[in-house]
Amino acid sequence: MTRTDDHKTDDTGPSGYAAARLHLLSEGARSGPPRRTALAGLTDDWLTGLFTAAAPTAKGISLVAVGGYGRGELSPRSDLDLLLLHDGSDPTAVAALADRLWYPVWDLGISLDHSVRTPAEARKTAGEDLKVQLGLLDARHLAGDLGLTAGLRTAILADWRNQAPKRLPELQELCAERAERHGELRFLLEPDLKEARGGLRDATALRAVAASWLADAPREGLADARRRLLDARDALHLVTGRATDRLALQEQDQVAAELGLLDADTLLRQVYEAARVISYAGDVTWREVNRVLRARAVRPRLRAMLGGGKPGAERSPLAEGVVEQDGEAVLARTARPERDPVLPLRAAAAAAQAALPLSPHAVRRMAATARPLPTPWPAEAREQLITLLGSGRPTVDVWEALEAEGLISRLLPDWERVRCRPQRNAVHLWTVDRHLIETAVRASALTRRVGRPDLLLVAALLHDIGKGWPGDHSVAGEIIAKDVAARLGFDRADVTVLATLVRHHLLLVETATRRDLDDPATVRAVADAVGSESTLELLHALTEADALATGPAAWSTWRGSLVTDLVRRVSAVLAGEHPGTEPEPAAPTAEQERLAIEAHRTAGPVLALRAQAEPGPPEESTETVEPLGVELVIAVPDQPGVLPALAGVLALHRLTVRTGGLRTLRLPDDVDDDGSVLLLEWRVAAEYGSLPQASRLRADLVRALDGSLDITSRLAERDAAYPRRRGRAAPPPRVTVAPAASRHATVIEVRAQDAPGLLFRIGTALEKAAVRVRSMHASTLGANAVDAFYVTSGTGAPLPPEDASATARVLEEALGA
Repeated sequence: MTRTDDHKTDDTGPSGYAAARLHLLSEGARSGPPRRTALAGLTDDWLTGLFTAAAPTAKGISLVAVGGYGRGELSPRSDLDLLLLHDGSDPTAVAALADRLWYPVWDLGISLDHSVRTPAEARKTAGEDLKVQLGLLDARHLAGDLGLTAGLRTAILADWRNQAPKRLPELQELCAERAERHGELRFLLEPDLKEARGGLRDATALRAVAASWLADAPREGLADARRRLLDARDALHLVTGRATDRLALQEQDQVAAELGLLDADTLLRQVYEAARVISYAGDVTWREVNRVLRARAVRPRLRAMLGGGKPGAERSPLAEGVVEQDGEAVLARTARPERDPVLPLRAAAAAAQAALPLSPHAVRRMAATARPLPTPWPAEAREQLITLLGSGRPTVDVWEALEAEGLISRLLPDWERVRCRPQRNAVHLWTVDRHLIETAVRASALTRRVGRPDLLLVAALLHDIGKGWPGDHSVAGEIIAKDVAARLGFDRADVTVLATLVRHHLLLVETATRRDLDDPATVRAVADAVGSESTLELLHALTEADALATGPAAWSTWRGSLVTDLVRRVSAVLAGEHPGTEPEPAAPTAEQERLAIEAHRTAGPVLALRAQAEPGPPEESTETVEPLGVELVIAVPDQPGVLPALAGVLALHRLTVRTGGLRTLRLPDDVDDDGSVLLLEWRVAAEYGSLPQASRLRADLVRALDGSLDITSRLAERDAAYPRRRGRAAPPPRVTVAPAASRHATVIEVRAQDAPGLLFRIGTALEKAAVRVRSMHASTLGANAVDAFYVTSGTGAPLPPEDASATARVLEEALGA
């Protein structure tokens, strides 16, 4: 321990130490680690003087600092953890020495945690009491027989390493119980700096794990996080004059001033950021501990089965450049982050969808080497962000992994203002940044209620983004949301909708609970602010998600019923002004007409598969929406089974359908005045790997149509050979019949979790229901499929209501609803 000559005292009595201690603590120039080091050194000198005066020639006895004092982390009101170690040869002399040491400490009013033990007793007690063992891991010699202390330290460390497979799970359980009692430090308005999750005790536990040599914590920022919490505790002790670890509201301004910070919010942000680092390090460390322990338990059995050979780690593909290994999402060996700027988002989305943690090594590598995304983002990047946001509860841990390496602030620079920002409102459970993620988690469960789940999820992420700016956060947030949405690559119409959702995210709940809903002017004002039924639908879901993510006091059955009543009234007004009509099909292009004629003449499918180059930045005067995937255009003579056949072939080739359209095209009179061809315009992307050749797709489609390719069996065989990880539980699919949506057909809407073969199952179910698909509009938004099918009976008329309901039920059964 470093000594400071200016604070040494020749007086080994309490008064000399007390005066030097007071002088040290009242020095404004010295704080933080230097002051803790000086205070520990001063205390070392005093206790050494007491020991030497009481036992100048003692042998087989030593004085040992343990716990926080052993680490040299003495705060102004810290207690002293001391062990009087002896060889057992003279218990009477040891007892007398203990009195000469403990009483001066008590006389000063300093809390003392003391024990008197032989090395054997110390090891036995450590084996029975985990807390004692943790304290002894930090044992530091103060005075007396150095060999005795060194022997105990060596034995305790050896015991800890030998017993790690048993003691580490016990330590993890201890940490979990403490977190349950004291909560998460980084979300509490009055956090316990020591006991809460992410606090000083957790930091100490990570040191103990490292000492076991079984696993180690991520070291980036960990020492600084620990220092910040210790600095805050020092200031708290000085301000209150008490040995407290709880940062109470009434003391936060004074503690901030003691630390030279602007205000209490700045203090809390620093504390929260430190706790976030420690919490994340703990998550990663305990995951690694459990992985190592599982491997140790399995290895002997595997050696016996494999004749002593070492099995290679199994790697299962999750997405392009991302695989699962040892229960984590890691980068594939062929991944090149420096050439693939979308990889961080793709890896995060794949991990969250599979409910896997994202490997910290992968995140670190991507943070160090990945190129920044262009502005606006590529379409794939936007889709991967939406998939990540829509993954439910696993999103939280994956987001934390990206945050730990600074990737979130690089992707979304505006995030920096809300990161770890406290909310001084008892209703709120979370900081602003965590509340936004929690809202996205809640919104992911409501995606079946809206036609644009992508806009709902992004609005959930951005609705409180203005809280980092002065003034009304909704007004500031609207401006920020426009900028972020444009940067993400949304078109102008979607940017407007997102800005409206952020600007008015409190409108429904405030109006429903504070205004007279029987007043037409109230309903008219909300309708004017919202503008359309689709935006109202989104705002309704966002309102519920926001309230549920705030805390139990923010939402109730009563509030929900009031909001629903308001939405019903506003929807009626908007429906009266904006009646729904079936979209008119666009006129066929020359190429589409050529493909249709060729399909008619050959009596078989004709296929065009075209990859499109990434367009450059859009011109100021135009609206360019960058495509996702490649364009697939198919013309095939009108016949039953086309939809499930094509969807099944695409699933067999591991192609994901991003958008899909189907319509009937009448042939020109000079070709066949009675002939018609089905035209399918789809955009597809390879799940991973490269795209198949168009000729292979066509050959398989021909076989599927003539019945020689059993798609159902082939998909079942593949799923049995390579079972997919189930991942998180997605919201159940929703199948509805849209009332009065078309005069010519019955519109059936399907909203479900996107999955391989989804359209194949839908198409097969519609064939089973004996209905004809007149047209189709399918889209995949993140991980959500939103499809509309315009179906008719065999005579070409809309389905009777009972037949429409029966068809919807057939679809629900096929999708497992």
